[in-house]
Amino acid sequence: MNTEKWFLKPNLIIEPLVEKWYAWTHLISPATAAMNIAGRHLKIMNSYLQSPQIHAVAILNPKMLGGPFMDYKGGRLDEVRQLKEETLHNHADSLKLVAAINELDKILKTYAKGYGLEEIYKQVPDILKGYVELTYDLNNNASFRFFEALLYKSEFYKKTAQSIALWLTDNDERPFCLSTPRLNEPNVLQLNIPFDHEGIDLLSKMKREGGTIEDIASLLGVSAAERQLFESFFTQTPHPKYEKYEGDKVRMRYFGHACILIETKDVSILVDPLISYYGYESSVNHFSDVDLPDIIDYVLITHNHQDHILFETLLPLRHKIKQVIVPGTNSGSLQDPNLKLVFNQIGFSNVVEIDEMETISFKNCTITGIPFTGEHSDLNILAKTCYHVEIGSFTFLFVADSRIVEPRIYEHVQRVIGDVDVIFLGMECEGAPLSWLYGPLLTEDLARDKDQSRRLSGSDYEKGMQLVNVFHPKEVYVYAMGQEPWLEFISSIKYTEESKPIVQSNQLLNECLQRGLVAERLFGEKELFYHYNTCEIT
Repeated sequence: MNTEKWFLKPNLIIEPLVEKWYAWTHLISPATAAMNIAGRHLKIMNSYLQSPQIHAVAILNPKMLGGPFMDYKGGRLDEVRQLKEETLHNHADSLKLVAAINELDKILKTYAKGYGLEEIYKQVPDILKGYVELTYDLNNNASFRFFEALLYKSEFYKKTAQSIALWLTDNDERPFCLSTPRLNEPNVLQLNIPFDHEGIDLLSKMKREGGTIEDIASLLGVSAAERQLFESFFTQTPHPKYEKYEGDKVRMRYFGHACILIETKDVSILVDPLISYYGYESSVNHFSDVDLPDIIDYVLITHNHQDHILFETLLPLRHKIKQVIVPGTNSGSLQDPNLKLVFNQIGFSNVVEIDEMETISFKNCTITGIPFTGEHSDLNILAKTCYHVEIGSFTFLFVADSRIVEPRIYEHVQRVIGDVDVIFLGMECEGAPLSWLYGPLLTEDLARDKDQSRRLSGSDYEKGMQLVNVFHPKEVYVYAMGQEPWLEFISSIKYTEESKPIVQSNQLLNECLQRGLVAERLFGEKELFYHYNTCEIT
């Protein structure tokens, strides 16, 4: 049977893991990976081993959704203990790196008082020497930056910690990805291969092209004992074929959250890919990976959060993506890893950085990076950009989770790019506190009141309307709200009609409708067609 043509089942998940934890960008860059292993993974495992019943109770409480609680119902202690021991052993170098980062931070606070820093280099912990530059800002506050590209060439980059888990899904229910590791399950095949392994591309191609199980099993190193499970992931039934869009308009398809596909007969542009799977029952109608073109010309990444860069989506699409555009940064700061380096390390060689107000042009289309403010807890993070996409004379503005902290920025932008036809605006305006995402990177505890004041929040009604007033769009779409059920394991969001983001976005939509604009909060799926030179919907 293995020499016949087989296709991947449409509901197969290719789940990327780092030391059995769900992989995201901060687990790739060596410094952020080390800090998360020490400040998130080991903390959660220690807490679970000490008080498993507290975790068991917490995961049943909706108010605790997204908290640091492991979802194993208080059991499987031996496996968690073993994972902890393996982590301590496999990442001993990384844990030394964490200690050195904390020590260097204390050294700078103690000795860097505005005088020259050259003598302090002698005090830099040995394992950091040659990997950091010491600096002052213009107010004489001392800090340091990494030579991040060198860290990837050091013992601190643990490519051997990468693996993938293969399993079939029949629903959207999964534990919160940042707090529950992937322990061994009888229906899950874990393969110890790195993310840049060519087998991931060939396996992913088998969703549409088909192939032989024997060849792909050999390439992936599937053992004889694993073959029966591996073969259960395949079918001889081909998937529905994608019909290439050949229309004379611009087609917009909403795939959920912040994922938008823009197509003409000449080009396809996919923004912040986060795609649900085809082939299982869902409570929400939605486009899936079967609705993506065979070739994706450009993938646009707005910012470095786990609900906008999803390796689980991106790795299976890698073989069909011609170019990835990411916001540029070379800050070297701990909180701001370079996204081009991250993508290069996981097998994407076609990555281009874009800066603020920089334009990339091709055929009858231009993509411009637009300043992205807010939503990053006031940290100095440069790897974030909104996108202005112009096809012919028709324009889209994707502002993602940007919080409009100073509208005059966008007044300056409007003088350059003009008004836009369609705006996509995220309005998750409560947001988690700084420590929820960036806590493992902090070298000192942040006071609770300060932590709560610095949130990962997008625009509310007032700030969203500032965008509308500046760019005069004909259509306004609220997106990136994390409401789709397949997002819960990433975003941990469950809204009610009384939730602030729903109340605020309703207020914005009502105001836009009263002004005669097309306005909607997107959910599930949406398809619209636009003439190149007008905003008429057909």
